[in-house]
Amino acid sequence: MTAALRVEKLLKKYGDVLAVDGLDLEVREGECFGLLGPNGAGKTTTVEILEGLNEPTGGTVEVLGMQWASHERALRQRLGVSLQETHLPDRLTVEENLRMFRSFYQRGRPVEEVLDLVALREKRTSWTERLSGGQKQRLAVACALVSDPDLLFLDEPTTGLDPQSRRQLWDVVLEFKARGKTVLLTTHYMDEAERLCDRVAIIDKGKVIALGTPQELIASLGGQQVVELATERPLAVEDLGGLPSVRGARKSADGIALTVEQLHVALPAILAHAEPSGLTRLSTHHATLEDVFVHLTGRHLRE
Repeated sequence: MTAALRVEKLLKKYGDVLAVDGLDLEVREGECFGLLGPNGAGKTTTVEILEGLNEPTGGTVEVLGMQWASHERALRQRLGVSLQETHLPDRLTVEENLRMFRSFYQRGRPVEEVLDLVALREKRTSWTERLSGGQKQRLAVACALVSDPDLLFLDEPTTGLDPQSRRQLWDVVLEFKARGKTVLLTTHYMDEAERLCDRVAIIDKGKVIALGTPQELIASLGGQQVVELATERPLAVEDLGGLPSVRGARKSADGIALTVEQLHVALPAILAHAEPSGLTRLSTHHATLEDVFVHLTGRHLRE
């Protein structure tokens, strides 16, 4: 399958700080690819380099079969970019902003079509300053889509949005991908990554530490359920790890987290082992990408 993005041994330094440390990455044409990691992991720096907004210290970057040094003008015509924060002119209407962005490109989608796509037709004559936060974010994505790009960059597009606005943007991404286009998405929301992404890469300290489909990464934990518990007196993590159907055990911020294969088998054994130590809390949930990240790094994605 043809690669829409290919990165080899990417380095980026800011003085003595190594933001990206020899990162290798390949994004296939037609997929939605997610970059996950905590703040400071190097996600945004990597995306800025891929977008041509930042220069690497070392390594090679290939975008749509081209390189920024020799094909910048051609690449600008084929990319759509929605940054973490987009500041559009307050006193231009929704439609005027879209028509302005459409004028920057040789080809594109009809403005009316994009307005319908992001559910902003009723706001077409409203000034940008009068839009809600969710509407402004959808307008920013619309400005990235109006050129009908082959590759769309979305850097945390739904941060701070209400659930309805998030799901409206999800529909926009799925429609874009259904047309055979490629999406590179960064997000802190695990349900978003699991819903939208064909594959994800987990980044920490400027390196890819895990790569695969959401299902593959979750399966790598060895179980589909996570049991979290706390006790009045300390428990030995290694003892819990040896209980029936428990496939992994680690200390968490306020107790112990266990990855289990069969909940109905593991739970009675866990309760019998923990109750003598004064069980104060116990909860279960389906394993998520958040659990994968904590298992690999000992930190949560939003830390």
